[in-house]
Amino acid sequence: MHIAPFDNNNKAIVDVGDPTVPLNYFNIVKLEKGQEFEYQVPGFETCIAPATGTVDVEIEGAKYDGIGNRGLDVWDGEPEGVYVPSGTKATMVCMSDKAEVFVAGAKFNEVLDPFAVRNNEIDLVQYGSDDTKTHRKIKHILGQKQHGKVGRLLVSELFTVGAGGWSGFPSHKHDTDRVPTETRHDETYNFRFKPNHGSGLQMLQREDGTSGDAYHIVDGSTICIDNGYHPCCVLPGYEMYYFTILGGLSQRSLVQFFQPSHAYQIETIPGIKDMIAKFK
Repeated sequence: MHIAPFDNNNKAIVDVGDPTVPLNYFNIVKLEKGQEFEYQVPGFETCIAPATGTVDVEIEGAKYDGIGNRGLDVWDGEPEGVYVPSGTKATMVCMSDKAEVFVAGAKFNEVLDPFAVRNNEIDLVQYGSDDTKTHRKIKHILGQKQHGKVGRLLVSELFTVGAGGWSGFPSHKHDTDRVPTETRHDETYNFRFKPNHGSGLQMLQREDGTSGDAYHIVDGSTICIDNGYHPCCVLPGYEMYYFTILGGLSQRSLVQFFQPSHAYQIETIPGIKDMIAKFK
Protein backbone atom coordinates (compact mmCIF):
# COMPACT_ATOMS: atom_id res chain seq x y z
CA MET A 1 0.00 0.00 0.00
CA HIS A 2 1.25 3.48 -0.90
CA ILE A 3 0.48 6.49 1.34
CA ALA A 4 1.21 9.72 -0.51
CA PRO A 5 2.97 12.52 1.40
CA PHE A 6 0.61 14.64 3.51
CA ASP A 7 0.68 16.83 6.60
CA ASN A 8 -0.07 14.32 9.33
CA ASN A 9 -0.08 16.98 12.09
CA ASN A 10 2.12 14.77 14.30
CA LYS A 11 -0.48 12.00 14.27
CA ALA A 12 0.37 8.39 13.43
CA ILE A 13 0.63 7.56 9.74
CA VAL A 14 0.52 3.84 10.56
CA ASP A 15 -1.42 3.46 13.80
CA VAL A 16 -2.13 0.58 16.15
CA GLY A 17 -4.35 -1.98 14.44
CA ASP A 18 -3.42 -0.94 10.91
CA PRO A 19 -5.16 -3.42 8.55
CA THR A 20 -2.16 -3.77 6.23
CA VAL A 21 0.75 -3.90 8.71
CA PRO A 22 -0.72 -4.63 12.17
CA LEU A 23 2.74 -5.37 13.59
CA ASN A 24 4.02 -1.84 12.76
CA TYR A 25 3.60 1.70 14.07
CA PHE A 26 4.90 4.85 12.33
CA ASN A 27 4.66 8.56 13.04
CA ILE A 28 6.46 11.64 11.74
CA VAL A 29 6.73 14.41 14.33
CA LYS A 30 7.68 17.93 13.23
CA LEU A 31 8.69 20.43 15.91
CA GLU A 32 10.18 23.90 16.22
CA LYS A 33 12.67 24.97 18.87
CA GLY A 34 11.31 24.52 22.38
CA GLN A 35 8.22 22.59 21.29
CA GLU A 36 7.43 19.37 23.12
CA PHE A 37 5.74 16.18 21.98
CA GLU A 38 4.59 13.36 24.25
CA TYR A 39 3.33 9.96 23.21
CA GLN A 40 2.57 6.48 24.53
CA VAL A 41 1.71 3.43 22.39
CA PRO A 42 0.21 0.56 24.41
CA GLY A 43 1.48 -2.84 23.29
CA PHE A 44 4.19 -1.41 21.02
CA GLU A 45 7.90 -0.84 21.61
CA THR A 46 9.12 2.20 19.69
CA CYS A 47 12.24 4.02 18.55
CA ILE A 48 12.67 7.80 18.35
CA ALA A 49 14.98 8.58 15.41
CA PRO A 50 15.40 12.18 14.21
CA ALA A 51 15.49 12.53 10.43
CA THR A 52 16.85 16.03 10.95
CA GLY A 53 17.37 18.25 13.98
CA THR A 54 18.09 17.53 17.63
CA VAL A 55 15.77 16.53 20.47
CA ASP A 56 16.10 15.84 24.18
CA VAL A 57 14.22 12.69 25.14
CA GLU A 58 12.80 11.64 28.52
CA ILE A 59 11.32 8.21 29.16
CA GLU A 60 9.70 8.10 32.60
CA GLY A 61 12.73 9.57 34.37
CA ALA A 62 15.50 8.36 32.03
CA LYS A 63 16.94 11.30 30.09
CA TYR A 64 18.83 11.27 26.79
CA ASP A 65 19.98 14.70 25.67
CA GLY A 66 21.06 15.85 22.24
CA ILE A 67 19.67 13.01 20.12
CA GLY A 68 20.19 13.67 16.43
CA ASN A 69 22.87 15.73 14.72
CA ARG A 70 21.71 16.22 11.14
CA GLY A 71 20.87 19.57 9.64
CA LEU A 72 19.81 19.87 6.02
CA ASP A 73 18.55 16.36 5.26
CA VAL A 74 19.05 12.64 5.97
CA TRP A 75 22.33 12.69 4.00
CA ASP A 76 23.75 15.33 6.36
CA GLY A 77 25.38 13.17 9.07
CA GLU A 78 24.77 9.90 10.87
CA PRO A 79 21.53 8.73 12.53
CA GLU A 80 20.85 8.38 16.24
CA GLY A 81 17.94 6.96 18.18
CA VAL A 82 16.34 6.14 21.52
CA TYR A 83 14.61 2.85 22.29
CA VAL A 84 11.30 3.31 24.12
CA PRO A 85 9.94 0.22 25.94
CA SER A 86 6.49 -1.10 25.14
CA GLY A 87 3.65 1.13 26.31
CA THR A 88 6.01 3.57 28.01
CA LYS A 89 5.45 7.32 27.99
CA ALA A 90 8.09 9.26 26.04
CA THR A 91 8.61 13.01 25.74
CA MET A 92 10.79 14.80 23.19
CA VAL A 93 11.73 18.47 23.19
CA CYS A 94 13.15 20.18 20.11
CA MET A 95 16.57 21.73 20.84
CA SER A 96 17.43 22.82 17.29
CA ASP A 97 15.65 25.46 15.21
CA LYS A 98 13.39 22.68 13.96
CA ALA A 99 13.30 18.89 13.89
CA GLU A 100 11.62 16.13 11.92
CA VAL A 101 11.49 12.94 13.97
CA PHE A 102 10.58 9.42 12.92
CA VAL A 103 8.84 7.26 15.52
CA ALA A 104 9.04 3.57 14.57
CA GLY A 105 7.24 0.80 16.41
CA ALA A 106 6.62 -2.94 16.55
CA LYS A 107 4.00 -4.91 18.43
CA PHE A 108 5.52 -6.35 21.61
CA ASN A 109 4.08 -6.65 25.10
CA GLU A 110 7.11 -7.23 27.33
CA VAL A 111 8.57 -4.08 28.91
CA LEU A 112 12.35 -3.84 28.51
CA ASP A 113 14.81 -1.05 29.43
CA PRO A 114 15.24 2.19 27.47
CA PHE A 115 18.57 3.13 25.91
CA ALA A 116 20.11 5.52 23.38
CA VAL A 117 22.02 4.66 20.22
CA ARG A 118 24.61 7.30 19.37
CA ASN A 119 26.06 7.84 15.91
CA ASN A 120 29.23 5.90 16.75
CA GLU A 121 27.12 2.89 17.81
CA ILE A 122 25.18 2.29 14.61
CA ASP A 123 25.86 -0.85 12.61
CA LEU A 124 26.95 -0.04 9.04
CA VAL A 125 26.96 -2.40 6.06
CA GLN A 126 27.62 -1.60 2.42
CA TYR A 127 27.09 -4.09 -0.38
CA GLY A 128 26.37 -4.51 -4.06
CA SER A 129 28.16 -2.90 -6.98
CA ASP A 130 27.68 -0.37 -9.75
CA ASP A 131 27.93 -3.19 -12.28
CA THR A 132 24.99 -5.08 -10.74
CA LYS A 133 23.01 -1.82 -10.22
CA THR A 134 22.55 -2.81 -6.55
CA HIS A 135 25.07 -0.63 -4.73
CA ARG A 136 23.69 0.54 -1.39
CA LYS A 137 24.51 1.31 2.24
CA ILE A 138 22.50 0.34 5.33
CA LYS A 139 22.75 2.10 8.69
CA HIS A 140 21.15 -0.01 11.42
CA ILE A 141 19.83 2.08 14.34
CA LEU A 142 18.26 -0.92 16.08
CA GLY A 143 20.13 -3.79 14.50
CA GLN A 144 22.28 -6.75 15.37
CA LYS A 145 24.25 -4.81 18.03
CA GLN A 146 21.05 -4.24 20.03
CA HIS A 147 19.62 -7.73 19.56
CA GLY A 148 19.40 -8.74 23.22
CA LYS A 149 17.90 -5.40 24.27
CA VAL A 150 14.91 -5.19 21.89
CA GLY A 151 11.84 -7.39 21.49
CA ARG A 152 10.61 -7.52 17.86
CA LEU A 153 11.67 -4.17 16.34
CA LEU A 154 14.32 -3.61 13.64
CA VAL A 155 15.01 -0.01 12.51
CA SER A 156 17.37 0.93 9.69
CA GLU A 157 18.19 3.61 7.15
CA LEU A 158 18.91 2.46 3.59
CA PHE A 159 20.74 4.54 0.99
CA THR A 160 21.38 3.94 -2.67
CA VAL A 161 25.07 4.52 -3.40
CA GLY A 162 25.46 6.67 -6.48
CA ALA A 163 22.61 7.96 -8.61
CA GLY A 164 20.04 5.43 -9.77
CA GLY A 165 19.79 1.69 -9.24
CA TRP A 166 17.87 -1.03 -7.42
CA SER A 167 17.36 -1.88 -3.77
CA GLY A 168 15.78 -4.90 -2.11
CA PHE A 169 17.04 -7.17 -4.88
CA PRO A 170 17.11 -10.13 -5.38
CA SER A 171 13.37 -9.86 -4.77
CA HIS A 172 12.38 -11.35 -1.43
CA LYS A 173 9.45 -11.66 0.93
CA HIS A 174 8.87 -12.26 4.65
CA ASP A 175 5.14 -12.67 5.07
CA THR A 176 4.83 -16.22 6.44
CA ASP A 177 6.07 -17.64 9.73
CA ARG A 178 7.76 -20.91 8.74
CA VAL A 179 11.07 -20.84 10.58
CA PRO A 180 13.82 -21.54 9.58
CA THR A 181 12.83 -20.89 5.94
CA GLU A 182 11.02 -17.56 6.46
CA THR A 183 9.66 -15.27 9.18
CA ARG A 184 6.60 -13.02 9.25
CA HIS A 185 7.82 -9.42 9.46
CA ASP A 186 5.52 -6.53 8.55
CA GLU A 187 7.48 -3.70 6.92
CA THR A 188 6.99 0.06 6.57
CA TYR A 189 9.16 2.46 4.54
CA ASN A 190 9.40 6.24 4.28
CA PHE A 191 11.29 7.50 1.21
CA ARG A 192 13.41 10.58 0.54
CA PHE A 193 15.16 11.62 -2.67
CA LYS A 194 18.16 13.83 -3.47
CA PRO A 195 17.45 16.19 -5.17
CA ASN A 196 14.00 16.00 -3.62
CA HIS A 197 12.15 16.23 -6.95
CA GLY A 198 13.48 12.75 -7.75
CA SER A 199 11.30 9.68 -7.58
CA GLY A 200 11.28 5.92 -7.91
CA LEU A 201 9.27 2.75 -8.15
CA GLN A 202 8.15 0.26 -5.51
CA MET A 203 7.24 -3.14 -6.90
CA LEU A 204 5.09 -5.72 -5.15
CA GLN A 205 4.79 -9.14 -6.75
CA ARG A 206 2.47 -11.50 -4.94
CA GLU A 207 3.53 -14.70 -6.68
CA ASP A 208 6.64 -15.72 -8.58
CA GLY A 209 6.14 -15.50 -12.33
CA THR A 210 2.93 -13.45 -12.27
CA SER A 211 2.31 -9.76 -12.85
CA GLY A 212 2.25 -7.67 -9.68
CA ASP A 213 1.64 -4.10 -8.49
CA ALA A 214 3.83 -1.01 -8.80
CA TYR A 215 3.70 2.33 -6.96
CA HIS A 216 5.24 5.64 -8.00
CA ILE A 217 7.14 6.81 -4.90
CA VAL A 218 8.12 10.44 -4.33
CA ASP A 219 9.86 12.39 -1.57
CA GLY A 220 7.91 11.60 1.62
CA SER A 221 6.05 8.53 0.31
CA THR A 222 5.22 5.82 2.85
CA ILE A 223 4.95 2.19 1.73
CA CYS A 224 3.36 -0.57 3.86
CA ILE A 225 4.19 -4.13 2.86
CA ASP A 226 2.08 -7.01 4.14
CA ASN A 227 3.04 -9.73 1.67
CA GLY A 228 4.84 -10.41 -1.58
CA TYR A 229 8.24 -9.82 -3.19
CA HIS A 230 9.16 -6.14 -3.00
CA PRO A 231 12.21 -4.62 -4.74
CA CYS A 232 12.36 -0.87 -5.41
CA CYS A 233 14.41 1.46 -7.61
CA VAL A 234 15.31 5.11 -8.09
CA LEU A 235 15.50 7.09 -11.33
CA PRO A 236 18.95 7.64 -12.89
CA GLY A 237 20.56 10.85 -11.63
CA TYR A 238 18.95 10.73 -8.16
CA GLU A 239 19.87 9.30 -4.77
CA MET A 240 17.28 7.44 -2.70
CA TYR A 241 16.88 6.93 1.05
CA TYR A 242 14.30 4.98 2.94
CA PHE A 243 13.64 4.68 6.66
CA THR A 244 12.77 1.06 7.38
CA ILE A 245 10.61 -0.44 10.13
CA LEU A 246 10.39 -4.21 10.54
CA GLY A 247 8.18 -5.84 13.17
CA GLY A 248 8.40 -9.58 13.70
CA LEU A 249 5.47 -11.79 14.63
CA SER A 250 7.32 -14.49 16.58
CA GLN A 251 10.97 -13.39 16.63
CA ARG A 252 13.15 -10.36 15.99
CA SER A 253 15.62 -11.96 13.55
CA LEU A 254 14.49 -11.56 9.95
CA VAL A 255 14.58 -14.57 7.63
CA GLN A 256 14.01 -13.51 4.03
CA PHE A 257 12.68 -15.88 1.38
CA PHE A 258 14.19 -14.97 -1.98
CA GLN A 259 12.09 -15.17 -5.11
CA PRO A 260 13.00 -18.53 -6.70
CA SER A 261 13.44 -17.11 -10.20
CA HIS A 262 15.99 -14.54 -8.97
CA ALA A 263 17.56 -16.26 -5.95
CA TYR A 264 20.68 -17.36 -7.86
CA GLN A 265 21.78 -13.70 -7.97
CA ILE A 266 22.61 -13.88 -4.26
CA GLU A 267 25.85 -15.43 -5.55
CA THR A 268 26.54 -12.57 -8.00
CA ILE A 269 25.99 -9.47 -5.82
CA PRO A 270 29.08 -8.58 -3.73
CA GLY A 271 28.55 -8.52 0.03
CA ILE A 272 24.85 -9.39 0.00
CA LYS A 273 25.26 -12.35 2.35
CA ASP A 274 26.79 -10.04 4.96
CA MET A 275 23.79 -7.73 4.53
CA ILE A 276 21.34 -10.58 5.05
CA ALA A 277 23.14 -11.64 8.24
CA LYS A 278 22.80 -8.17 9.81
CA PHE A 279 18.99 -8.28 10.10
CA LYS A 280 19.05 -10.11 13.44
